[in-house]
Amino acid sequence: MDSLAIETERLILRLWEARDRVPFARINADPRVMEFMPSCLSPEESDLFADRIENHFREHGYGLYAVELPAEQSFIGFAGFQIPRFEAHFTPCVEIGWRLSAEHWGRGFATEASYALIRHAFEVLKLDELVSFTFTANLRPRRVMEKIGMTHDPSEDFDHPALPPGHPLRRHVLYRLQPPRIP
Repeated sequence: MDSLAIETERLILRLWEARDRVPFARINADPRVMEFMPSCLSPEESDLFADRIENHFREHGYGLYAVELPAEQSFIGFAGFQIPRFEAHFTPCVEIGWRLSAEHWGRGFATEASYALIRHAFEVLKLDELVSFTFTANLRPRRVMEKIGMTHDPSEDFDHPALPPGHPLRRHVLYRLQPPRIP
């Protein structure tokens, strides 16, 4: 097991392997998964995204982990951290996020992975805060953000700067989470 891997009861969050690229491309081409993204990704775009994920790990020592179901030894998506590449009122920051295959939705995997990631962020990485954001109508991730204790202040919602004015997905909600204060 890689020293950077994080294990939960049902999942392994690990560094990426070459064998993850094909199922990752399938996930990124699925209109259900990409419903609230500007577009589905081509296999080439998916590979470029995986390259950026691997580079983020090299540069920062953390990133978006490959999520594996160990019982099946199958890649089901990613969950982890990234530093957004755009400027907004809340950047610089570290974002917690996930993208799982639609076949694995509704089973608590994103929440389970997120709890382990939160512990890692605050206990190992010693981060001061995590943020997460999504398109306003994207309710699945918003429910996960709320389950894991993130808070939403509507006054912090923003127009995503990577999307042009008038784009139907431009308005985003912002959630925040600070480490628990222990007296």
